[in-house]
Amino acid sequence: MKIVSLAFACLLSAPLAAQVETIIPPVVAGAKPVTVEHATIHADSIVGNLEGDAVDRDLFVFLPPSYAREKHRRYPVVYALHGFFIGAEQWSHEIHVPQTIEGAFARGAKDMIVVLPDSKTIHLGSMYSSSVTTGDFENFIARDVVAYVDSHYRTLPARESRGLVGHSMGGYGATRIGMKHADVFGSVYIMSPCCLSPRSQPTDPEQAKKLEAVKSLDDFKGLPFFAHAAFASAAAWSPNPDNPPFYLDLPTRNGELRPDVLARWTANAPLAFIDQYIPALKRYAAISIDVGDQDGLRVDTATLHDVLTRYHIEHSFEQYAGTHTSAVADRFQNHVLPFFDEHLCFEKKCR
Repeated sequence: MKIVSLAFACLLSAPLAAQVETIIPPVVAGAKPVTVEHATIHADSIVGNLEGDAVDRDLFVFLPPSYAREKHRRYPVVYALHGFFIGAEQWSHEIHVPQTIEGAFARGAKDMIVVLPDSKTIHLGSMYSSSVTTGDFENFIARDVVAYVDSHYRTLPARESRGLVGHSMGGYGATRIGMKHADVFGSVYIMSPCCLSPRSQPTDPEQAKKLEAVKSLDDFKGLPFFAHAAFASAAAWSPNPDNPPFYLDLPTRNGELRPDVLARWTANAPLAFIDQYIPALKRYAAISIDVGDQDGLRVDTATLHDVLTRYHIEHSFEQYAGTHTSAVADRFQNHVLPFFDEHLCFEKKCR
């Protein structure tokens, strides 16, 4: 039996998303401390979701050293999206903030606000998609979070002053949201994105049986990672309000593939819908993509680079030495934040 699988093929190549150790860049001498605020945001876009995901979400906001001192100064904002299996708090540990933010500032990046929103669900990942089952996490990021930050902090509330970055599932989110919300963000950095393309791979019929046998959250105990990834993908991409208790359709029924469900998953693959968003992508001041040369996601990531090249969309692409997670903290300090330093607008009038 074969199955077209985004979660199976992409997420399984990066076990536990960003759960492994990463290189921590050394503390930069003379780095000034940033201020960390933990907020809770009521997510209107997630209200009414069928799987019971929390509508009050964690938000970690990192304010630059000058924020408290320069009372009339406004700042650009970088929104950083976490990967599968983790939430915003663990993401903060894995990219080693605030140390890496402080290090980027000490090494010359201009002061900016960095925001880590939480998009973890009962199935361990929202896929940053829009679904009646999970709620609309796409607009949670692009609308709810941005509106909250603009109303509670001294931001420069223009797309040219907003950056979007994500790693793994967050890289998928940055790709998806970046294509669909170029009116909100002005620069995008895509780190090791998962789930860019639908693909066929052999699937053990026994695995399909195990998925279909899950009838409650307790049934997940002892099941492998792929089971969580499959249910998260189905909740995001093949919701079904008439199919309790999880309100989703799996890609098999009684062991048989369901072409209608697979088609819905394919429709959520960025490489399948990117051609519709070329004018939006051309609006960005800058796009950057990176991936490790030992990352199982490197092939699809390179394909994304090829598509952008074919459409003459200005961007940078780097395949660095590393695995899926080995360099994420170093990349965040020494590549991601300097990228936004170069490409975001730091002035009140940006156009």
